Amino acid sequence: MSAYRPPPLFTLVHACAALLAAGSLAVTLYSGLEERRVALAFGVLVTVGELARRNGALVREPAPLGAAAALSYALLGEAGGRATHHGPAQVVAVVLAASLLGSVPHVARGQGPTLDHLARRVLTVGFVAVCFQPPYNRGMFDDWGGPAYALLLLALLSLTALCDAVLAAALAHSRTGWPFGPVLRDELRAICGIGSAVIATGAVMALAVAVVGLWGLPVFSVPLLLAQMSFRRYAAVRATYRQTIASLARATEVAGYTPCGHARRVAALSQAVGRDLGLTEPELAVLEYAALMHDIGQLSLVDPVPAGATAVLPAAEQRRIALLGGAVVRQTGVDEAVAVVVERQADPYAEQPLAARIVRAVNAYEEKSREGGLGGPLTALEELRLATAGEYAPEVVESLARVLARSSLTLPMTG
Repeated sequence: MSAYRPPPLFTLVHACAALLAAGSLAVTLYSGLEERRVALAFGVLVTVGELARRNGALVREPAPLGAAAALSYALLGEAGGRATHHGPAQVVAVVLAASLLGSVPHVARGQGPTLDHLARRVLTVGFVAVCFQPPYNRGMFDDWGGPAYALLLLALLSLTALCDAVLAAALAHSRTGWPFGPVLRDELRAICGIGSAVIATGAVMALAVAVVGLWGLPVFSVPLLLAQMSFRRYAAVRATYRQTIASLARATEVAGYTPCGHARRVAALSQAVGRDLGLTEPELAVLEYAALMHDIGQLSLVDPVPAGATAVLPAAEQRRIALLGGAVVRQTGVDEAVAVVVERQADPYAEQPLAARIVRAVNAYEEKSREGGLGGPLTALEELRLATAGEYAPEVVESLARVLARSSLTLPMTG
């Protein structure tokens, strides 16, 4: 069987980042470092930012302090009133070396930065340095003073953030097959959160160091560190919330009403279908929670359904279980939107919200494919297609087929 080949765009982006990094290191080693104290100070700050990085599914920018310091160094024209002379190659070389150094403890724990993260960091820092350093060193910004100069830095950083969002969305689309538009929308929305803090801090640090010198770096790093700590607490609350929902979902498995892992499989596949259909991140969160808890109404049954397969029950019984499940979800204090999806998963699909259509179709697919042996997945998908006239939404079934096709094509193959 053929070996796994990464998508062409993935390879192109990483190759460009590698060439830029290698060229910058070679130029810097050949010509030497300009303003070594300044380079060391910014390198240390980038390293500290990488050491404080936080990985996770909810994290868009895992090392905001490192990103802000890297962008600030790329936009640095003066330090303490004295002009600097470092060029784009030195910026990329210093940022890359500091990022790799700060990543060593994470790599040792198996939690190092992904190649995508490093490639994006190199390309975005190189982009903003090329846009700023050569014109500045030629004196093109000498007449830009006060607010105009600050707005110039903010404009360059905003443009860089937009380019980074496009790059991140393109890489995710190339690797996973998710629709580019919704992924880009989520990346752009993230700019309004921690991304805006990174942009503002990068600009402020560059302006502060130009006036007060390197002492401005630790002073203006504190607000971003505090923001990062607040985000960590928020992420921890979200993780605890999800773990609570997952524990509630396992109640049906512990009681013997549903097979082990059924809720997790339905949730994972539902999220993939939701992404394919363009749901936003908040909508995907509601979909995941509803999919995890979609069978909780079965706890009201005196006699469990064989293998927990509710898709074969009469429509009235399915609706009764769904309504009981919605009532249970409401009593747990989970978001009202989750309860609505759970209780409406058995309604006619024309009357359902999109999340309920997805949960209904994916649950039926999982149950049918589990019962069909080796040919179960294909048989289950065909049964769902034949039932799109009345039971399952056609667009959801076709999306499910696309997701299943992509998963089989993108998995690495050995042999």
